[in-house]
Amino acid sequence: MTTWVENPRGGRDRGPRGIARAWVEVVVRPRRFFSHGVAPGDQAPGLVFAVVMAVAYTLGLALFDPVRFPATGALRAAVVVLLVALLIAPAVLHLLAALQTLTLMVTVRDRAGVSETVQIIAYATAPCPLAAVPIPGLRVVCCLYGAALLVVGIGVVHGTTTGRATLAAALPATLLFGYGFGGVDALLALLRAWYII
Repeated sequence: MTTWVENPRGGRDRGPRGIARAWVEVVVRPRRFFSHGVAPGDQAPGLVFAVVMAVAYTLGLALFDPVRFPATGALRAAVVVLLVALLIAPAVLHLLAALQTLTLMVTVRDRAGVSETVQIIAYATAPCPLAAVPIPGLRVVCCLYGAALLVVGIGVVHGTTTGRATLAAALPATLLFGYGFGGVDALLALLRAWYII
C-alpha cells in the first residue's frame, strides 16, 4: 500500500518542495492536478502529503484551539503529534481508501486502482490545516472545499460524472471532513449562532 515508485508515470515531486508545490496546485488547480499528479502505484508522496496535512492540523489545534487538542504539556503534545504522524493519519487514510473503493465499486464501472484512490483522498486534505483555527465559518469552508476536492479527484481520476463522484464520495467525505476535521461541529455551531437550530 505504500509503494514508492522511483520513476513514476506522472506522479509527484518528492521532498518539502514537492509537498509545497502539490499543496498549491491542488488548492488552486485541482482538475489539472488530479489529471497530471496522480500516478498508478505511486502513493508514497500522497501518504507523506496526508501525514503533513494531519500533523499541521494537529499542531494548529494545539496552538489555536487547545480545548479540542487531546493533550496538555509539551511532552504529551509531542506524543500526540507523533501518534498522528506515525499511526493515526496513515491508518485513517488507508481505511477511508478501502471504504472509498467499496463505494466506487457500486457507483463506477470502469475505475482506476486503489493506489489512485489513496492519493485522491490524501491530496483532498489540502485545505484542512486551516480548519484548526477556531472560527466555525472558516472550518466549514475548509471542510467543504476538501469534500469538493475529493469529488473532483474521483471524477477526474476514475473518469466518472460529477453526480456519480458525489455519490461515491458522500460517506468518506462525511467521515473525514465532517467528523475527522470537525466540519459537522462547526456547521452546528454556525447554525446555533444564527438561531436556526
